[in-house]
Amino acid sequence: MVASVRNDRTGNLPAESNAFIGRRSELAEISALLGTARLVTLTGPGGVGKSRLALRAAHTVRAAFPGGVWLVELSDLKNPDLLTNALAEATRLTEQTLRPLLEAVYEHLDDGPLLLVLDTCDHVLDECARVVQELLAHVPELRVLATSRQPLGVAGEHLLSVTPLPLGERDDAVALFAARAAAAVPSFALTDANRANVAAVCARLDGIPLALELAAVRLRGFALDRLLAGLDSRFDLLVSPARPRLARHQTLRTAIGWSHELCTPLERLLWARLSVFAGGWDVEAAEFVCHGGPLDAEEILALLASLTEKSIVTREGDGVAGRYRMLDTVRTFGAEWLEGLGEQDTVRGRHRDYFRWIARQGQAEWLGPGQRMWAERLSVEHANLQVALEECLTAPEPETALELAGTLWYFWFACGFAEEGRGHLERALRRAHHGGPEHTLATWAHRLVTVVPDDLDAAESVSAAYVWLAEERQLPVPALPLTGASLAVRGESARSALLYGSSTQGPGGGGGAEFFQLLTMALQAYLLAGQGAFERCAAVAERLRADCAKRGELWMRAWGDFFVALAGIGLGRPEDALVSAREALAAKWRVHDRLGAAAVADLLVAVEASSGEPERAARLLGAGTRLWHAAGLPQLGDTGTTVFRREYARHLRKALGEEVFAEAVREGRELSPEAAVLLALDGVLDEPDL
Repeated sequence: MVASVRNDRTGNLPAESNAFIGRRSELAEISALLGTARLVTLTGPGGVGKSRLALRAAHTVRAAFPGGVWLVELSDLKNPDLLTNALAEATRLTEQTLRPLLEAVYEHLDDGPLLLVLDTCDHVLDECARVVQELLAHVPELRVLATSRQPLGVAGEHLLSVTPLPLGERDDAVALFAARAAAAVPSFALTDANRANVAAVCARLDGIPLALELAAVRLRGFALDRLLAGLDSRFDLLVSPARPRLARHQTLRTAIGWSHELCTPLERLLWARLSVFAGGWDVEAAEFVCHGGPLDAEEILALLASLTEKSIVTREGDGVAGRYRMLDTVRTFGAEWLEGLGEQDTVRGRHRDYFRWIARQGQAEWLGPGQRMWAERLSVEHANLQVALEECLTAPEPETALELAGTLWYFWFACGFAEEGRGHLERALRRAHHGGPEHTLATWAHRLVTVVPDDLDAAESVSAAYVWLAEERQLPVPALPLTGASLAVRGESARSALLYGSSTQGPGGGGGAEFFQLLTMALQAYLLAGQGAFERCAAVAERLRADCAKRGELWMRAWGDFFVALAGIGLGRPEDALVSAREALAAKWRVHDRLGAAAVADLLVAVEASSGEPERAARLLGAGTRLWHAAGLPQLGDTGTTVFRREYARHLRKALGEEVFAEAVREGRELSPEAAVLLALDGVLDEPDL
């Protein structure tokens, strides 16, 4: 039994960082609307609390959505064309197929009542409207809760205008200010003596939540009466008379301007330069990108601490792994200030160059003991990499885009971003002239990430051959999962793509060449397995494992483990196959290769069946469905679509009986991807490293 594994498919909502104050009527209205409307959009000016309200509402209604509640944060998205990628990533779909990504998203989300929260749609409004309209048309049980400064304009959209908090000495604005002030200054308490002044502060800031929270932090350095007096002087530092603003926007800028005026000149300069980051940054990145002129790199750590103290930035994590972020509205203020300083191009160029350097470092160390660290680091820096690529793609020299997109071949290919990488590479190749090392690298990388299973005919024929072989030799299992192995290479056409050009080396030597050599061994093992030459397949796979072990490499070694396990099944050694298959699965999951994890999970079905564990094998067959969904290939999770799954379903149904088989498959299918992996590893939910 697997009592230690439960269904965790509840979505990706982050924990609420502080207590939610007020908005009871809005929360009730959102809950009611989501019961009848398929699209609800919260509208209102920046800082009014749309995002926070949407998050609280999502937590409130999550029990009504067994398919999960998924938050897609769009504030860092610069290119509308990548909205579908952001949607896939947030909902834990790793797409590795040549079909349109949005089609894969339809299938991924079509799994029971589900709520999608699209936060901050304003700057990609047209693309949001298009994607939402398509999703609602193709996913019948989907509900969407969006936040935007203006409506999406989609048919059937229900709007809820989010207004500032009610004012008055007993109202929500005062309660919010008091709660945040007490958090900033533990000695603060709302009393009858100070209530009128607190209400006056809230009135001066029009009850706008972001303005109230920024002002509350100022109590660390000012008495309440001085804070109130300071708000009488309206700051709107970046507004020209030719660009009048709405009163609420003016008030919000006043609150941010207040924080800005209380910063030292160096803190203001750092604030402006930090605005080029998307999705956060660490100290090293800030030092590289933001130093210069009066701002020394050695000063930046202390200045970050000061900006954190003033609530301009927030810090996540401890020690050297800590990261910093800014609210989108605060970052926008800094970006306008940076433009006013005339430093926009210079600092963006440094940001681009830093992440080009990061990509090159990752490539140099990918085939080594730091592979898992690089997979995680680049996943964390995904938004910054997108910004750097956009900067390269708009630069006069197209070679920079070729170089960065090509250098990231390992991230696109091994970490589940093949579809996105393909798009960046195609854009870069269209802009560039033929010839040169950058063009060669980008072309090779493009062919590499195009090796995905849009055509499974070759794999099907190999799987069919295994069915015949198993029946001919009267093996205890009826088929071997070569469909999964084919995900690394698509038969002869894939081999031609990988063996690009007359050279047998990857482009430019170095990491690409080494990776190419390892990939060639994996291809040999695949072809030998397809011929039933299990002893030779095992020998090549062992050599692949040994070469990877010398480097401390995980991702390609896992394919070596996969083929060793597959050969073990063919040679009648299921106990040895089990160890290798579990090692392969753990490694694939650690470097975020969901496609590889799904393929290995299918192999484990064969291993468990060969080991005399038919009920566990049936449960894993169902769990594989969840992993194929996570990999963006849900059609391979259907027991009737591939020879391998069809034959194993038949074999296990016969061994267990229809009722037990169906229940075991259902249990596996309802697991989250994480729980499915833990089941396959025979682990528990608090398994380290997963």
